[in-house]
Amino acid sequence: MAAPPATPRPPSSTLPAEPTQAKRFGKTRTAQSTALLEDYVELISDLLGSGGEARPTDIARRLGVSHATAIKSIGRLKREGLAVAKPYRGVFLTEAGEILAERVRVRHRLVVDLLIAVGVPAESAEQDAEGIEHHVSDATLAAFGRFLRGRG
Repeated sequence: MAAPPATPRPPSSTLPAEPTQAKRFGKTRTAQSTALLEDYVELISDLLGSGGEARPTDIARRLGVSHATAIKSIGRLKREGLAVAKPYRGVFLTEAGEILAERVRVRHRLVVDLLIAVGVPAESAEQDAEGIEHHVSDATLAAFGRFLRGRG
């Protein structure tokens, strides 16, 4: 028996202009590319702050990746001027790496605080912020901050 013909759906909205849509998708691809570096510098900074050491093995375990993947990503951090690695001493952030780590940490906290403010459970907010934090614009983050300050 043949399937009934599909009922055409009315468009929920018209498609944006091609350059606008391409810009939106490009922003997402860029965010995905930098998200990895941001996660690494934030974790390295946290490890250095809590234990004074950020070893590739610890980084790999905490990010849930293989040791080889961590080494490859640390190499990228070094090429980008965000980290240095010292034999038998682990990974350290450069000044640029520390600045990026702090920016990421502030952005993460703001996203978590907003999610909690709108009723998301704390653990879910932490998990969801890991993805959201890399994709929101500065304008959106500023709006999050204004919203949260207005509630106080």
